[in-house]
Amino acid sequence: MKILVVCQYYYPEPFRITDICEELVKKGHEVSVLTGIPNYPEGRIYQGYGFGKKRKEIINGVKIQRCFTIGRRKGILFRFLNYYSFAFSSFVRSFFIKEKFDAVFVNQLSPVMMAEAAINYKRRSGAKMYLYCLDLWPESLAAGGIKKGSPIYRFYHRVSERIYKKADNILVSSKSFSDYFEDEFGIENTVYLPQYAEALFTAEKCRKEPDEKIDIMFAGNIGAAQSMDTVVYAAEKTKDIKNLYWHIVGDGSELERIRKLAETLDIRNMVFYGRKPLETMPEYYSKADAMLVTMQKDETICRTLPGKVQTYMAAGKTILGAIDGETAEVINESGCGKCCGAEDSCGLAEIVRSFCENKAAEQCGNNSLDYYEKMFSKKSVIAKLEKILAVEE
Repeated sequence: MKILVVCQYYYPEPFRITDICEELVKKGHEVSVLTGIPNYPEGRIYQGYGFGKKRKEIINGVKIQRCFTIGRRKGILFRFLNYYSFAFSSFVRSFFIKEKFDAVFVNQLSPVMMAEAAINYKRRSGAKMYLYCLDLWPESLAAGGIKKGSPIYRFYHRVSERIYKKADNILVSSKSFSDYFEDEFGIENTVYLPQYAEALFTAEKCRKEPDEKIDIMFAGNIGAAQSMDTVVYAAEKTKDIKNLYWHIVGDGSELERIRKLAETLDIRNMVFYGRKPLETMPEYYSKADAMLVTMQKDETICRTLPGKVQTYMAAGKTILGAIDGETAEVINESGCGKCCGAEDSCGLAEIVRSFCENKAAEQCGNNSLDYYEKMFSKKSVIAKLEKILAVEE
């Protein structure tokens, strides 16, 4: 079967949609991707993609068409230009798609407007459109500082409602998203499809060799939503633990500020690695006794189950968190670690201190892996996606 995937972000940007597309190809399906020019998360166009280069590629069997995109850089203006440059260019490009696809799959992160090209193709071709919601709109704007009830928020509420109602089915990565869609838009056609971890994350590859150090690691995007201040202040409160080390792997809009905060607080046991290629991440995971997940205290954000949680679990790692909502429920239900409330640096410090004293990493890690295989395995998620798209062999 032939599937058109629409998503502003794709390889070499670090998003799981690449693995989904390549897995569908392995299953015997033809997959074409309409995407942007890679620039996430630093906001600069990746080397080799500027000036009209690599606008059409085939990577691991996936056909890729890249549309004009302005790099995110920094600031609201460039974020706005980034969002709308892809939304507009991909919408225009969708008029020229001559191929007949059996289904259209939107991998919807921010902004929701990235779905416009898929809606247009659906209108022209009659193909069904499935939208995989990984980032709620317009709630994500509220989490970013746009006040609910403001003209901007009301405008994007209308935009979001129109787009979501055009989908034949909305796939949600978090169970609580379904409640949001029903309460906010009266949409009931949602299906739970959790995220999974890429196959390279295994307990064997990510196992840490025993030593005297206690290593705590955060891996992923470092933006406002991740509330990395919580981690830094927790590190300050545990400076007396001499064999404790904090490892921060990732990049994002808040990285430099967080790095400077750590320097100001004279935290010498915190190491920043920057963003690393996905294929090297198991090597970094193998440095850690436990992994961190933190988010802002926000009623929308707490609905989200970050994809890093599944990755941590697949790697068989203990998870320590300062987070609310669905993620806290998963951590507690699985017995894979401990968590406190979002933005609670004191609570996180106490959790880390307790972990250092007891270090029950092995049992928690086993619980992580068991829960992952039961609830989030790649095989079951891809099989469910195939069934939803009606592309079973």
